[in-house]
Amino acid sequence: MSSGAGSGTGDGERGGSGAGGAGSLAHRVPDLGALELLLAVARVGSLGAAARELGITQPAASSRVRSMERQLGVALVDRSPRGSTLTDAGALVTDWARRIVEAAEAFDAGAQALRDRRDSRLRVAASMTIAEYLLPGWLLALRAQRPDTEVSLHAGNSAGVAQRVLTGEADLGFVEGLTVSSGLDSAVIAHDRLIVVVAPGHPWARRRRPLAAGEVASTPLILREKGSGTRQVLDAALGGLARPLIELSSTTAVKAAAVSGAGPAVLSELAVGEELGMRRLVSVPLESVVLARELRAVWPTGHRPAGPARELLSLTRG
Repeated sequence: MSSGAGSGTGDGERGGSGAGGAGSLAHRVPDLGALELLLAVARVGSLGAAARELGITQPAASSRVRSMERQLGVALVDRSPRGSTLTDAGALVTDWARRIVEAAEAFDAGAQALRDRRDSRLRVAASMTIAEYLLPGWLLALRAQRPDTEVSLHAGNSAGVAQRVLTGEADLGFVEGLTVSSGLDSAVIAHDRLIVVVAPGHPWARRRRPLAAGEVASTPLILREKGSGTRQVLDAALGGLARPLIELSSTTAVKAAAVSGAGPAVLSELAVGEELGMRRLVSVPLESVVLARELRAVWPTGHRPAGPARELLSLTRG
């Protein structure tokens, strides 16, 4: 992944005046190149060595650090003739930066797979939850093992994924429903659970008793569309009685609607960890409603995955 070392420091300087205040997040968070420079300083203990590692001049590196310090409003690096060390604040920011850079690398791997190249050697189709929350990490690991493998990715609901694998448009698929289409073999790669979530201001956020199946079924919900694995599991648990308030075609859209307070939503536990931790959403316990499911890899019956598809399949079980 490119370090972004060639970009200037202008964005960081513009962001300095907005640190801690309102405005675009891009003006309040250092760019990836600046964060990678900070990680390099922590790793090699010298601003000059970090600059050489990233292919920029030491004055440019110093300017970038100063710009980042102005943007954040804290000192990050102590400079001395013996080298550069992180301040206490710098060490904390470096820990945060490492997570952001790792997430950006996973994002880059997923985005790379979306570029449908004619010479691609591995075509992957994945249901939305798996494509959004699991597949980028697997693709990043695959790239490390097979850097020359070109991957194309199609994201859709589980029914659409199964159809693409059956028609030969995908070499390997990932689905999240309760059943596997005829003509496909499968392997369980993970287990998942659906939960009911609401915004903190919703009455359900303060209730002490678990929700009964009848109450869930009688309440209009923000739902994924029919054909999605999420909807299939919910319909099975409620006997097909789920009432849609809104039907949306992506997990992210359902989550955004729930956070806005539009109504209760049913989502994968994988998708809402951050929102639950930050109390942007609240999980509502259920009574005698089982919303567990298996996440599966699928391929045409009798054609066990080979080559890059086999390696990707093995990485999902790591």
